[in-house]
Amino acid sequence: MSISPLMPVYPRCGFRPVRGEHCHLIGEDGRRYLDFAAGIAVNALGHSHAGLIGAIQKQAETLMHVSNLYGSPQGEHLAQRLVDLTFADTVFFTNSGAEAVECAIKTVRAYHHSVGDDHKFEIITFKNAFHGRTMATISASNQEKMHNGFMPLLPGFKYVDFDDLEGAKAAIGPNTAGFLVEPVQGEGGIRPASQHFMQGLRTLADEHGLLLALDEVQCGVARSGTLYAYEQYGIVPDVLATAKGIGGGFPFGACLATENAARGMVIGSHGSTYGGNPLAMAAGEAVLDVVANAEFLAEVRAKSERLRSRIEQFIGNYPELFESVRGMGLMLGIKLKSEPRGLVAHLRDNHQLLTVAAGDNTLRLVPPLVIEDAEIDEFFDKLSAGAASYAIPEPAA
Repeated sequence: MSISPLMPVYPRCGFRPVRGEHCHLIGEDGRRYLDFAAGIAVNALGHSHAGLIGAIQKQAETLMHVSNLYGSPQGEHLAQRLVDLTFADTVFFTNSGAEAVECAIKTVRAYHHSVGDDHKFEIITFKNAFHGRTMATISASNQEKMHNGFMPLLPGFKYVDFDDLEGAKAAIGPNTAGFLVEPVQGEGGIRPASQHFMQGLRTLADEHGLLLALDEVQCGVARSGTLYAYEQYGIVPDVLATAKGIGGGFPFGACLATENAARGMVIGSHGSTYGGNPLAMAAGEAVLDVVANAEFLAEVRAKSERLRSRIEQFIGNYPELFESVRGMGLMLGIKLKSEPRGLVAHLRDNHQLLTVAAGDNTLRLVPPLVIEDAEIDEFFDKLSAGAASYAIPEPAA
């Protein structure tokens, strides 16, 4: 057979990690790599956090899975904790970010069905967004590279330029059900929305009887410097999708909603075999034990400022390579003057620094939230060596 045992949908690089230690990954060959990718903003507590490991081990020895046919003391406790920490009144647990966004989409549509407005099904989304890889979530994005081979898309989505409030207002029509937006676009290039835009979407939703759904899969769970990024915009969403960091590496997501927004999510309307399993709940509790407090969040913001200010100073040394810095918290992007994948590979293969490429020629930096000054210093040592030795590709003829 010519096909690989792993379905070849990823262009996997040569680095093959076998072990993790705090903010480093160790490959098959024993080399240590500084991890400023964190599983694409997943490993919020790094790779060997004793509290997370202990919680998963203890729960695995006790009870791993029973299905949602029975009462869930573990799920009830974590759901109440999330309700107490956020805007939400109720929570549906999923296994991934795509599932969490899928639930958010269904929640928005079910709300309008429950109030007798079945004609309101269309959701306004924003260009260059990434909401997942299910049929609904790729349909919610305008990115053709995700559509190729999977046409026809699901109807019911309208695309508007990101951070364009007037465009969002103009797109509202008789079938509009709500907005779905990332407060900080991740795959789209680490682009934070403006205060004017986010507050304007909230106002438009209120004026037109729409729901505002946020995709905080990447920017949530302390990544932005607050538990969720919406807090920094002075708004309250109706629905929010969260995942990635909430499990610290264990597959886990959730859809949070107000009581009003969730009025259509009744018995039989949605479900999940594995969602909310006791093992995932234990992981989520362990992550919140660390990140859901004012002191930790203040540390994330302080680390962000130190990292950002040093990057801003550093990139001035390489004006032919770097353009600017943007982002929130420990979700930062360095905009390059050319496509970033070459630099990502160069840093990884030659300087053992792991980063992630993103849209709009952006080098994405999403390290574990537990990095310390030693890792920040190591990052700059490696970035400096990498930038100095990198040959900028010639523009295509």
